[in-house]
Amino acid sequence: MSLPDIILASVLFLLLVSFAVIVWKAASNWRWFNIVAVVLTMLLALIFLFPTAGVLRSRSAWHEVLESLELRLAEVKAEAADITLGEAVGAEASRSGGLIDLQSDLSTLAVEAGRRWRNLQLKGAKLQNPVSISLGALPGNNLNGQPPEPAANAQPLVPAETLVYGFSETADDNQMMVPTFYLGEFIVQASDANQVTLVPTGKLEQYQLDYINEGKARSWLLCELLPPDGHVPFIKPFSQADDKNCLGVVDEELVRRLLVDASDETRLAYLEDGRASKPDDPPAAKWVELQFTQNHRIEVDSRDERSLADGGFFDGNGRALDAALQHGADDGFISFKKGDKLLLKSEGAAELIDQGVAEELGSFFLRPLTDYGFVLRRIRLNLMSLAEKKAELTAEELLLKDAITRTDQLLVFNQEVKLKLEQDLTQFRVEKQSINEYKGKITAEAQAMVAELNRLEQENAELEQQIEQKHLKIERQLDALTRTP
Repeated sequence: MSLPDIILASVLFLLLVSFAVIVWKAASNWRWFNIVAVVLTMLLALIFLFPTAGVLRSRSAWHEVLESLELRLAEVKAEAADITLGEAVGAEASRSGGLIDLQSDLSTLAVEAGRRWRNLQLKGAKLQNPVSISLGALPGNNLNGQPPEPAANAQPLVPAETLVYGFSETADDNQMMVPTFYLGEFIVQASDANQVTLVPTGKLEQYQLDYINEGKARSWLLCELLPPDGHVPFIKPFSQADDKNCLGVVDEELVRRLLVDASDETRLAYLEDGRASKPDDPPAAKWVELQFTQNHRIEVDSRDERSLADGGFFDGNGRALDAALQHGADDGFISFKKGDKLLLKSEGAAELIDQGVAEELGSFFLRPLTDYGFVLRRIRLNLMSLAEKKAELTAEELLLKDAITRTDQLLVFNQEVKLKLEQDLTQFRVEKQSINEYKGKITAEAQAMVAELNRLEQENAELEQQIEQKHLKIERQLDALTRTP
């Protein structure tokens, strides 16, 4: 029994004794009903004293609970405000990083990412020409354990004739389905409330066909737009930027896990994203952090409004032409106050520094972001070009092989001809020697014959002279005879 309880019991005992003494002293002057009423009142007071004390004690305890809950409510409201609006880093800084900012960022990402259809289950795949893929919604049963009947006005799973990009989904450590493998670009050929049929816009690569054929693509994610590239997804959450890295701390484990098959150069670009720049960094990856030394305005909207078909997204000075890209407010200008900081590419930063409106705080390396839609199309076109080149080279290879075969045949034939010619050469040499011997013999005979002919010719000349002399002699004799009378 505690000391307060002992004191309370003593006080009650003294009150009871005092009441008894007072009643005993007044009994001679009171009537019986007065005494009975006073005694009953005293007894009732004693009886209700303990419940009243319990009630007061309970009220005091509940009051303490109320005060603690009110304090907790104030703390929860403050936490809710911090969650909704974010926390202010400095005394003069505004709140940022709250739910509203995250919802705004999520809305921006949703606009950039387009519509998405998750958890579509593979129902069938025809991987021979023409290729078609059938997907269905994730099955769900009603209270009777049976698949629910589709509503009469149920919308199709995916609008027909929609261009979509397919990814295979797998569950992560938190049992959330995340895309892990790119399956290709497809057109929604047909769609209803239960099933969607896809056909590829081009020829699927063999590794994509193998992935589907092996049953790894059980759950599909269809995206209207390819996910945009960014720097923030590879930065550790809640890490702060500093003079060593303008983005924060790169999550090396995440980068190495996601880019396990990438080249060392690509992986290094992700690991060094946001670091302080080096002299050998390419100009396209060099960004400069500026601090404005005075108030300044930059015009970002062009005075002309043209669509993509008319003139592109930006004019020659980099100002937005498309209404969807224009700033709109402040007559197309963005205003900066003295002390505001801005991260710009080195070319734009140099222009502001030359104007004397800003000073450089530091330069950083930011990897150039990738337009996956452009890259995938370019890769596909390159693959198609390489396939055509391969076909041409294959045809040329066949021609070369045929030419080589014919050349080999000619070599064999020429070898045979060579052997025959070598044999003929031996025979030719024998015959040549015989001919030379015969030629020598004929030459000697010819020379002898020529000598004989020369001798005979000389003899003939002598005989001819003799005949002429005899002829002249006979003529003289005849002339002499004819002159005689």
